[in-house]
Amino acid sequence: MYLHKEINSIEAMPQSAGKGVSMKMLLSPDESPNFAMRNFIIEAGGFMPLHTNTIEHEQYVLSGRASVQLGDKHIEAKAGDILLIPAGVSHSYKTIGDEAYSFLCLVPKAQDTITLK
Repeated sequence: MYLHKEINSIEAMPQSAGKGVSMKMLLSPDESPNFAMRNFIIEAGGFMPLHTNTIEHEQYVLSGRASVQLGDKHIEAKAGDILLIPAGVSHSYKTIGDEAYSFLCLVPKAQDTITLK
């Protein structure tokens, strides 16, 4: 089975946690046998609060910049950066500058429990 979509045809769904956060489900767990692929967009001035997940996240930054907290470290992530966030590691995002921070996020097809900190 194969699948072809155009990212601009996928609706961005507002997320309740944080401010200015939306998500496009690029490949849902129902469409892919092993992973889900999402595109998160955090508008300029927005943030995603500190939280943990019970599954790992692989991320590729498409555009913008953000201060990303990973455990007790803070990094500045920008377009072209790759992040691996292991299961159970707390993380948060806060945009930097006037551009939205957009990233691809791949996660295993498994039950995920999100805990806000």
